[in-house]
Amino acid sequence: MSTTDDTTRQGTGSEHRSRADYTGGVYGSMLAASVVIGAGALGSFPRLELVVLLLLTGVVFWLAHVHAQLFGARLAREPLDRRVVLHACREEWPIVKAAVPPAAAVAVSPLLGLDVQGSFWLALSVAVAGQVGWSAAAARRARATWPLVAATASVNLLLGLLIISFKFFLKH
Repeated sequence: MSTTDDTTRQGTGSEHRSRADYTGGVYGSMLAASVVIGAGALGSFPRLELVVLLLLTGVVFWLAHVHAQLFGARLAREPLDRRVVLHACREEWPIVKAAVPPAAAVAVSPLLGLDVQGSFWLALSVAVAGQVGWSAAAARRARATWPLVAATASVNLLLGLLIISFKFFLKH
């Protein structure tokens, strides 16, 4: 399939990448929240280990998404070359970017006087806020109405609260 066909079907490359960025950001934020919940359920987890776990999990999922994109739908449409590989890497990078704010929250939590549990709650809050923010930004970029922006942000907040409820379930 030619580049013209792809552009006609999906919009320009930058528009397509922008949509993927938001999707990866929402997904990566939800992944980070899940990592925090899982690590917190294991008991006392040193902060440095949680920072590394968040970042490495983001990288592993980024690699998995790049692989799926390159050897899934893309392979059927075009041959693999350096340009295609770099495009897939850039398109999926927001999954890793979404892990950085929760990891940074854990890293700075001692400066805020937080204990380990406080660090988990801060990271979890930052991840859920990222999830809501990415979804609202995606809706605005798509020129959604304000009620639709509020609806998608609310759905993502509810999903984040669902993840948070797992923390209570796993602790009791």
